[in-house]
Amino acid sequence: MPGGVTVERLSRHLDALPLLAQWFKAEWPAWYGPGGRGSAERDLQEFSAERGLPTGVIALLNGSPCGVAALKERSIPGHEHLSPWAAAGFVVPSHRGQGIGQRLLYALEAEAKTQGFQHIFCASATAGTLLLRSQWSLTESTVHEGKSLGIYAKAL
Repeated sequence: MPGGVTVERLSRHLDALPLLAQWFKAEWPAWYGPGGRGSAERDLQEFSAERGLPTGVIALLNGSPCGVAALKERSIPGHEHLSPWAAAGFVVPSHRGQGIGQRLLYALEAEAKTQGFQHIFCASATAGTLLLRSQWSLTESTVHEGKSLGIYAKAL
């Protein structure tokens, strides 16, 4: 992992929200891009809450943003009985594979535990290897909006 990486609450870095919104739109254009149902700006503002859910964390490499992730109450339909969810995980492509995603994930786990949760969940089509390497378990597979997703869980 590169030296100088820290993970902090997103609420302490509101100046980074415009950059993070650009990242979200580029990474998830079907959701956040033109014609998409999501609003990167609105979601990131919500992830900037100081307490409760949703809340977000930001990875900084020598003080510059290099990743972000959020902890939120709900994720995909049909799974409302599960909470909280690790979501919106993103690491700048040039910094992927260096442990930054895992640091973000650990920060979300710690936040969920601090908030009194006994489990944490994640739905992902792409982060299965990271989740399994981080001691999460694949609990089910499902299809959401035409994509195959794994539902992962971890006891805290």
